[in-house]
Amino acid sequence: MQPGYPGQDPYGQQPNQDPNAQPHDPYAQPPQAPQYGQQPQYGQQPQYGQQPTSGQPSYGQDPYAQQQPYGAAPQYPGAGYPAGAGQAPNNTLGLVSMILGIASIPMVCCFYLGIPLGIAAAVTGYLGRQKAAQGLANNDGQAKTGLICGAIGAGLGIILIILGIVANVSLPAQP
Repeated sequence: MQPGYPGQDPYGQQPNQDPNAQPHDPYAQPPQAPQYGQQPQYGQQPQYGQQPTSGQPSYGQDPYAQQQPYGAAPQYPGAGYPAGAGQAPNNTLGLVSMILGIASIPMVCCFYLGIPLGIAAAVTGYLGRQKAAQGLANNDGQAKTGLICGAIGAGLGIILIILGIVANVSLPAQP
């Protein structure tokens, strides 16, 4: 076929297999769906651009695929959660503990802010590990990291205070 032949798509596709078929009119009224109680007409080939009415997929379509809007992300039921879980695991305490514990170590040098951050990290880490042991959370490693780093941060802060007191105490001079 030649590029300018009527009835041929300019991209090389052939929409009309029947040379006597009418071309699809984009401004025409859409076909009416069968009303309740009426049977759809089977045995007719759908026109180019129309969906088949027999309930069967047209050539090249997956009969089990669900239609999604263009650009929408696929939806998978229960993605990211274990099968059979009624609700999402509550991992907040372990995450907060890890963040506070890691931040407590360098904050020891900043006006001793590492001590309260370390204590908070140790407490939330302990509570997070209890939730993980009960099966309500699945981040025992984060809670353990927060607990350890928080204890280190609080311990370093206390050692720094003790060293500051000892260094500022003047010893009595010998005569």
